[in-house]
Amino acid sequence: MKHKIGFNKLNRVPAHRKALIRNMMTVLFKHERIETTRAKAKEVQRFSEKEITRAKVDSVHNRRMVARKLWDAGILNKLFVDIAPRFKERNGGYTRILRLGARAHDAADMVILELVDSNVGAIKAEKKAESKAKREERKAGSETPTKKTKAKATNAAQAVAAT
Repeated sequence: MKHKIGFNKLNRVPAHRKALIRNMMTVLFKHERIETTRAKAKEVQRFSEKEITRAKVDSVHNRRMVARKLWDAGILNKLFVDIAPRFKERNGGYTRILRLGARAHDAADMVILELVDSNVGAIKAEKKAESKAKREERKAGSETPTKKTKAKATNAAQAVAAT
């Protein structure tokens, strides 16, 4: 029976495990989404949710407590200034795990760990809308000559003038 097993050791010694979790939290807060294995994502999710909860109240004490786990000052500031205020009204559940399937060479369950209120999706949707607008603009402007057709017409005119 697996009673009283508090956390997943991830087959690492404690120093390596702490460094791994610390680095993955830093990358999560930097990019607001990471792709990793399910076991690692669950461990990182536990720690990152606690740090976001602490960052919701911006005080010197909380900054120092979070700085024990996040050593990058820029990411620490982003957490307190940008990320935590977005979750002010939310009581927990700041991250989500989206399953991707099995990794090719070892069949490990791969997932995406991302912040729930992530603006990564909004940025991608905005870029998609821009590219769609450009495509529509090109379709609408297809009656007007393009650079290639202008170049062909110029070459043809030069050839006729040369004869």
